[in-house]
Amino acid sequence: MGRKRHSSLRSSVEDIEVVRHTPETPQTRSSAYRLAFADEEFLTSEDLRGMRFHLEYLKVENRLRQAGIDSTVVLFGGARIPEPGKEAWAAKTEIARKNLEKSSKYYTEARRFAQLASKTSEATGYKDYVVVTGGGPGVMEAGNRGAADVGAPSIAFNIVLPHEQAPNLFITPQYSFNFHYFATRKIHFLVRAKAVAIFPGGFGTLDEFFEALTLIQTGRMDRIPVLLFGKAFWGRVINLEALAEEGTISPDDVELFRIVDTAEEAWECVRKAYNLPVISID
Repeated sequence: MGRKRHSSLRSSVEDIEVVRHTPETPQTRSSAYRLAFADEEFLTSEDLRGMRFHLEYLKVENRLRQAGIDSTVVLFGGARIPEPGKEAWAAKTEIARKNLEKSSKYYTEARRFAQLASKTSEATGYKDYVVVTGGGPGVMEAGNRGAADVGAPSIAFNIVLPHEQAPNLFITPQYSFNFHYFATRKIHFLVRAKAVAIFPGGFGTLDEFFEALTLIQTGRMDRIPVLLFGKAFWGRVINLEALAEEGTISPDDVELFRIVDTAEEAWECVRKAYNLPVISID
């Protein structure tokens, strides 16, 4: 967490400990007596929503800045896509099960893409091109696993969901973050991104894809490689050329991303964009 700064003033941690040992009376039991920064009821109140946004942004920002991590490679994709040879646990129908298990090839490609990014990151002392995922299973697990395969750290931005999504076991523990707000999570996904790789997925993956496209299209974000994995999948799911034909986006907007099928094809796009050295992971 970095070097502790000297202060001649008492710390908040020290005062929390003092209060913990204060004699128990009706006054000290009252919520009014709690230190504001140790009062969970106060901190989670409606009035402090803006402060919670700030805290959620700042905690991650401080941790990654202290680690010297300057840039990332982001992997988005479906939590339901299984590792090859594993059962598609989330399938609700037989056709969905077959399609998900067929899509397990994207687990392999995500894992390999993360290996390529992480080997490149190694040459920077793991300051640049560090893999980041949403921290869950499926494609996210494959991304963190690919980094672990080559001994590299990786980041995860998990989020609290109604059905608990535990962080996968391949995330570097000190970079395993958890969020309440989607908004602050989205900022951290893209604020350091040098490339975004998007694998087949559902509503969340589509949201993340269009978020990145919108920021690039409107000039609020640098134009970086945005890579859609799976020509067959995306050809069925979206038709941005139709939007261009309808005039609701510019014809050039369909050039904001590339559709690829393999990790090597995708990483070559990233490598050329930043004039990176050729690497091998075999």
